[in-house]
Amino acid sequence: MTFRRFLCPLPGFFLLALLGMSMQSGAQNLRNRPNNAWDTGEFLRYRVYYNSLLTGNVTAGEATIEVKNTSRRFFGREVWQIEAHGRSKGAFNWFFKVKNRYESFVDKQAVIPYLFVRRTREGSYVKDDDVYFYPRQRLAVSKTSRKPVPDNVHDFVSALYFMRTLSVDDFDKDGNYFIDFFLDDSVYNSKIVFLGREEIRTSMGTFRCLKIAPMMATGNVFADAYPMFVWVTDDENHLPLLAESKVIVGSVKMELVEARNLKNPMKARLKE
Repeated sequence: MTFRRFLCPLPGFFLLALLGMSMQSGAQNLRNRPNNAWDTGEFLRYRVYYNSLLTGNVTAGEATIEVKNTSRRFFGREVWQIEAHGRSKGAFNWFFKVKNRYESFVDKQAVIPYLFVRRTREGSYVKDDDVYFYPRQRLAVSKTSRKPVPDNVHDFVSALYFMRTLSVDDFDKDGNYFIDFFLDDSVYNSKIVFLGREEIRTSMGTFRCLKIAPMMATGNVFADAYPMFVWVTDDENHLPLLAESKVIVGSVKMELVEARNLKNPMKARLKE
C-alpha cells in the first residue's frame, strides 16, 4: 500500500472553457433545484488529523473550500465556481507531500456541474484532468474518455454542495438517499444513510447535527463500505462540521475550524 493510497481520504473528502456549443444546446430540460444552504462568498477551512498507534493524534493537513462568483457561462447559464484545496502540513511534508486543487463549475439553478478541474499532487503521484459535462447529451468528456452518464450526474465537489441543499424529508423511508457521481472515467451510484441527530462539540463550539454515512468503495484504503461518519449542522446551512473515517491503518478526522460569509445564521450552535 503506497502512502498516496493511504492518505487519499485527506484531499478526497471534499472532502474540481466555455463549451463550444450554442446557448440552446444544453439549457433545456434542466431541473430547478432550490438552494437555501450556501451562496457566493462562503469560505470553509478544515483541519485534518491522522491517528494511529504508531503516530498518535497529529495534524496531517488542511483543506479549504470556497464558493466564488465567475463571469464564465456554460450554455449561456450562470454558474458558481467552487474551488477546493488540500495540502499536507508539518512532518507529513517530509515523507509524503500533498498539494491538490479541485474546481467545479456548477449551474446556479440546476446545481449540476459543467466542468470539473482536477490537479492532484500526492507524493510522486500526479493526476491532472478536466471533465466537461454535457447534460442534454448525457455525456461526460475527460482527457482520456467519452462516457454516457445519467441525468443530474455530479463530480465529487458538486455532489457535496448539492447534498447540502437537501433536507431530511428528501431521504426515503429507510433513511437513504442515492446520488450519481463521475470520477476517474467511471460513474458511481452512492448511497447516503441518515443516522439521526446528535450534539457534537468542536473547537468552534457545540452544535446540533445530522449524522450521515456515505457509502465508499472498499479496497486498499477502506475495509468497510460505510467507514465514514459525517456530521452536518442541523440548520439551513447544513455545514459539514466533522468527518471521521476508519482506514486500514488508523483513522482520519476532518474538523471545521473557520467559516465565513455563510448564507444563514448559524442557528445550530448551542449557547454554552
